Amino acid sequence: MKYGKLVRDNIPDIIQRQGKTPAVRVLSDDEYRVYLNKKLLEEVNEYLENSCVEEFCDILEVLDAVRKSMNFSDADIDAFKSAKAAQNGKFDKKLFLEEVVE
Repeated sequence: MKYGKLVRDNIPDIIQRQGKTPAVRVLSDDEYRVYLNKKLLEEVNEYLENSCVEEFCDILEVLDAVRKSMNFSDADIDAFKSAKAAQNGKFDKKLFLEEVVE
């Protein structure tokens, strides 16, 4: 069976323990970023189908990998989040914009 997708580090070992032979390769940095984005979409879609903590954590795991691959520091992330929240707010009030009348 062909997959053509980014998988977690232990998946090849798990496949081998099942008596199967995985064919894997190490991605270049550019390929890795492309496939991280695809994996993020995959995980978000899985979360939308089944909104549970396990699927939520899968999204966080991919986002952490994106953060590392892009060399985003925790300090930079916190600073940008804080600035955005100060300027535009958060999502605490559950506001839904229906329309803007000119």
